[in-house]
Amino acid sequence: MNQQHVDPITYDQLYKKLVKVFKSQDELDLINKAYEFAKEKHKGKKRLNGDDYISHPLEVANILLDLNCDYITIAAALIHETVNHSDATFEEIEEKFGEAVYRIVYSISKINRLELKDNQDSSAAYLRKVLVGLSEDVRVLFIKLADRLHNMRTIYALPPEERKAKAIETTNVLIPIAHRLGINSVKSELEDICLRCTKPDVYNDILEKLEGSREELNELLNEMKDSISEILTQNGINFKIKGRVKSVHSLYNKMDNGKRFEDIYDILALRVFVDTEQDCYLTIGLIHSKYRPMPNRFKDYIAMPKENMYQSLHTTVFGIDGHLFEIQVRTWEMDEIAEKGIASHWSYKEKGSAKIQGMMEQKLEMFRNVIEANQGTESDLEFANNMSSELLNEMIYCFTPKGDVMELPKGATPIDFAYRIHSGVGDRTIGAIVNDQIVPLDYELHDGDIIKINTSKEPNPKKAWLNFVKTSQAKNKIKSYFSKQDRINYINIGKEMLEKEVRRRKLSFGDVLTDENIKKICNDTHLEDLEDIYLSIGSLRFTAGYIISLIFEDKKNVVDVYLGKAIGSHVNPNRAMKGDVIVAGTDDILVTIAKCCRPVKGDDIVGFVTKGNGVQIHKKGCPNVQDSERLIDVEWNYDNKDGSYLTDIKVKVIRGKNNLLEIITKASQAEVFIESVNTYEDDDFTTLALTVKTRDITQLNNFINDVKSLSDVKSVERRIN
Repeated sequence: MNQQHVDPITYDQLYKKLVKVFKSQDELDLINKAYEFAKEKHKGKKRLNGDDYISHPLEVANILLDLNCDYITIAAALIHETVNHSDATFEEIEEKFGEAVYRIVYSISKINRLELKDNQDSSAAYLRKVLVGLSEDVRVLFIKLADRLHNMRTIYALPPEERKAKAIETTNVLIPIAHRLGINSVKSELEDICLRCTKPDVYNDILEKLEGSREELNELLNEMKDSISEILTQNGINFKIKGRVKSVHSLYNKMDNGKRFEDIYDILALRVFVDTEQDCYLTIGLIHSKYRPMPNRFKDYIAMPKENMYQSLHTTVFGIDGHLFEIQVRTWEMDEIAEKGIASHWSYKEKGSAKIQGMMEQKLEMFRNVIEANQGTESDLEFANNMSSELLNEMIYCFTPKGDVMELPKGATPIDFAYRIHSGVGDRTIGAIVNDQIVPLDYELHDGDIIKINTSKEPNPKKAWLNFVKTSQAKNKIKSYFSKQDRINYINIGKEMLEKEVRRRKLSFGDVLTDENIKKICNDTHLEDLEDIYLSIGSLRFTAGYIISLIFEDKKNVVDVYLGKAIGSHVNPNRAMKGDVIVAGTDDILVTIAKCCRPVKGDDIVGFVTKGNGVQIHKKGCPNVQDSERLIDVEWNYDNKDGSYLTDIKVKVIRGKNNLLEIITKASQAEVFIESVNTYEDDDFTTLALTVKTRDITQLNNFINDVKSLSDVKSVERRIN
């Protein structure tokens, strides 16, 4: 392989190329600051190929610049390895560069620790899910791809076996993501490099055959270019035409499917760029009028774009001397998207092309909706599965009766289609007609379906829809609707419960809810206003009696009143309770699980009486409540089978070893959900701080034992915050 060292004197020139694009002083200031920070942190360090380390972030940033990425992405790219390769900290990055850059760098650092454990398709698919799932911003994936592209360009510095392993991982994990994002320029280059690493003999053989006929092929290309140019010029079409011999990887794919090199006739390819969509169709017609098209090879990706937003007209014709030529015709905008995919969004956002921006926004909306889904209770694993389902799997294209195209994941339903149009349409859906046939709302849509949504005047979504909708957008909107409805219902219920308690105590409602009393209740309970008070009662966070006690028993401290009832009392194990915990002495009190020690069902527990927040449940021995006079007896309510609990675990692994994927796999097998992961490094070990969701201590202990069995794991223990 050819070695390509970067001369140190060119680093500043490379940087000048980078900043030349940006005009805003604020943007330039951030990028300048990032460059100086990276230079300082990487000072004196070398890459394996002998280049100064700063060459890598500079090259990554310039790859992203070619993709039209925004200044936030460029700044993050410049400093993306400072935490892993210097003494820089995440806190320092957030302070110096702001939250947006910090979040991207944090995510990049997290996913850079992932690596393929074996060459199985299942492992690669799983790693793709986790990698995309842990990318909280699509720009993280841009940087990851650019980072890998530059590393692959300099992969000659690695030993042959490591080269091959890295190429296999790139082929199985990152190239499919580049394809899904529509970044063809990165995808194509990675494909050629990976083929050269994994099958050097095959690569060199194809290259040698191409080189042997290169002069003849170029001559044919030039003749065909001249001929088509003459046709288009005579018809007044503004155009540019490029000729190329197909890539080595493209030819390898044909040979891998059983063709001999001598039998591949469409090695020659021409790409024609024109100004408008109308010119695309006119150009194809003019070419077909002179050169006979090959049957069944015309593809209209303008009317029906590919799943990665690719648009173009394709044809294969019998050209000069009967040679086959593959011809692609597209506009300049279509070419920008074909080469740069979603990364073109920022460029077209500025240029204001309504059609292109609409396509980009629809694609980015899918990312935003799945990312939004992760803000709830779903684990990283669930989130990764959603990302894979919607962003990495096969897509279908359906139409409104007016011909508007909607992109959906395979398996989507009319409800998904309705919410893709607008949340108001989704909420009011009562029926669907697909290709002039009435279908049920859980009907699985197919590519090319024309869908008419029937709606009611008022919103009327069903919770049952959550059982079959496919997209996160639909799930989020349905959940949001019922969350708002539940809030209204809880407020009304809470108001009724408080009024009933006031009447039971023979009090005046006007005397109870004075402005002064409402303010006092809000201060004691950390609520916002009267509506929030009603909501807390209706949702059973506080009882109506407890709220009134805060007003009228203030002279005698409420906590003391409760302690008087509870201390000395014992839990009656036969008493039926609706909640997860049985509290001694009363059932008229709020119960919460302490966040410091986070007990789970089956742990030995104790209750701690707080002021304004009821009884907190701690693990026995929790240092935060030892020797307190406010401790009372509590027990788990084992009759309640539905509870789940968050708790914190600390996993210590040998530094430099990556066990996150294996740990997530163990969690999935044990049906334990990982809610979050944070990592900390010291000289010898990497500590993974996990927050997990489990149903009880037995399930949790099984998971802990499974993790302990991993070869590079030093210790696993529960932790207290």
